[in-house]
Amino acid sequence: MTDIDEFVLVTGMTGAGRGTAAKVLEKLGFYVIDNLPPELLSAAITSIQRSEDIGRLAVVVDARSREFFGGLADQLVELRQQGVTAQILFLEAADEVLVRRQEAARRPHPLSLEGRLIDGLDRERKLLRILRGRANLVIDTTNLNVNQLAQRVRAAFEDADSRGLRASVVSFGFKYGIPIDADMVADMRFLPNPFWVDGLRPQSGLDTPVRDFVRDQPRAEEFLDRYEGLVALLTDGFLREDKHFLTIAFGCTGGRHRSVAMSEAFAERLRVNGVKTLVVHRDLGRE
Repeated sequence: MTDIDEFVLVTGMTGAGRGTAAKVLEKLGFYVIDNLPPELLSAAITSIQRSEDIGRLAVVVDARSREFFGGLADQLVELRQQGVTAQILFLEAADEVLVRRQEAARRPHPLSLEGRLIDGLDRERKLLRILRGRANLVIDTTNLNVNQLAQRVRAAFEDADSRGLRASVVSFGFKYGIPIDADMVADMRFLPNPFWVDGLRPQSGLDTPVRDFVRDQPRAEEFLDRYEGLVALLTDGFLREDKHFLTIAFGCTGGRHRSVAMSEAFAERLRVNGVKTLVVHRDLGRE
C-alpha cells in the first residue's frame, strides 16, 4: 500500500465550478475522479493506495446521491483515522447566479425533482451544510469568471511541497455584498475616500496617485501593522486545525480605491513573511 501525499475532495453547489476546479487540479498533476458516488469513496481510496504512481488525488462529489451523501462526513473521519486526510475545497455562489448558469446550460438541477430550480438549490444547500462547515477552502465564484477561478485553485494547490499558510486577499465593495468565502473582513471605509478628490475618482487603487493617497493617510500603516499582527497571532491556530487556506477581504464602498490599495499593500506584507498570496480585485471595473 502506498501513501497518498495529497487528497483534495472537491464539492459544492451545482453550477459553482466543480468541473473547472477538477480540470485545473488535473493539470497540476492530481489523479482526478469526477462525480464519484459518495458511498464509493472509501473503496476508491483503497484502490488508489494499491497504485505505485498516484501521489496526489482529487475526488469530485456532488449531492445527487443524496440518500448516501449524509454519510460522507463520517467516511472522511474514518479515512483520517486511517491516515488519509482530505482537504475539502467547497465551491459556492449566490442563488441568482447559480440559477442563471443552470438556465444557460439548459440543464435541470439534479435535486429540483418536479419543482422549481431554486427549490433544488435549497435542498442542495441543506445537504451540503456540514461539508461546507468543515471545508478547508471555500471559493465564492459569484463574481469570478472561469480564468479567475482557475487562478484561485492554482494558487491554492500548485505547490505540492507547501504545508504552510496560503492566502487569498480579496478587495470588494460593500455595495455589492461581502464575499461569502471570506475568513476575515477588514473595513477600509474609515480612510478618506479618493472618490471625492479631484483627479483621483477615475483612477483605481492600482494607480500610483491613489495608492499613495490611501497609504499616506495617518492611520493606514498603523492599521496594516495591527492587522498583520492579528494574522500572525492566528496562524498557528489555523495550521493546528489543518486550515492552510485563508481568505482575507478588504472592503470599501465601491471596491475601486481604498480596498484595492490596502489589499495590495497587505499582500506585500504577507509575501515578505513567506505566505504564498494571491490578490483578487472582485469588484474593480464594476462601476
